[in-house]
Amino acid sequence: MNQDSLNKVTEKAAVLIEALPYIQRFNRKIIVVKYGGSAMTDEGLKQSVIEDVTLLKLVGFKPIIVHGGGKEISRWVEKTGMTPEFVNGLRKTDAATMEIAEMVLNRINKSLVTMVQRLGVAAAGVSGKDGGLLQVKRKYSDGQDIGFVGEIVGVNPKILFDLLEKDFLPIVCPIGLDENFDTYNINADDAACAIAKSMEAEKLAFLTDIEGVLSDPKNPASLISSLTVSQAKKMMEDGFIGGGMLPKLSNCIDAVSEGVSRVHILDGRMAHCLLLEIFTNQGIGTAISL
Repeated sequence: MNQDSLNKVTEKAAVLIEALPYIQRFNRKIIVVKYGGSAMTDEGLKQSVIEDVTLLKLVGFKPIIVHGGGKEISRWVEKTGMTPEFVNGLRKTDAATMEIAEMVLNRINKSLVTMVQRLGVAAAGVSGKDGGLLQVKRKYSDGQDIGFVGEIVGVNPKILFDLLEKDFLPIVCPIGLDENFDTYNINADDAACAIAKSMEAEKLAFLTDIEGVLSDPKNPASLISSLTVSQAKKMMEDGFIGGGMLPKLSNCIDAVSEGVSRVHILDGRMAHCLLLEIFTNQGIGTAISL
């Protein structure tokens, strides 16, 4: 073996050694991964996310994927000749749109199950309907009725604990039922947050289309690598956080305040972002903790 080859092998060994304490620390711990954004539409990124989560499973973690599918739902709504409608950033979901959304989300769910199983890990796709996992009521946007959009009022995680106990990797589709057993679409961030809290997960990771929390939204180099809940609240109060990051950061604060040890906001456009954040000393996104 020449010196260059030896150096490369040594570097790989150093990476594995750096990961060792994290593998030990989080062994048998529950990690909820909210999967969405560009990582769902780019085939290369999709593969890297599934590889990351599968590796987490194989080294002893207990990962759960909660996925969205908004862009794909809009595409299929347009295919049927309808025009997607949004109220304050929330999809207006009539009965016909809800039928399309459920079809599309279940299709995505089973495609992710297939990808995981190709890598040799048993996966099980479940809807929030299954086992009463996600219970909802109708959500309103500033008093406006936006149809079959659900606000989570209860979580029964028994089905997920059972699947983890039987060594499955659960993949959750964000659909829920109300008290009348009507079907509702749920924001995937909300679903991931609610599931993580109900299971007292060690980690909750959001895959997004930005680098993380930025002190200057126009400057990617202003990434804040770690925040406490009090610091995050102050940033929100002072107006530093806006747009789609505002509800996401609120979810993060809520999750940490209710028992999730640490929440990560990661750039899902970066290949293997989960492994880089969890297994390296540097990390790449924003971590939020008490």
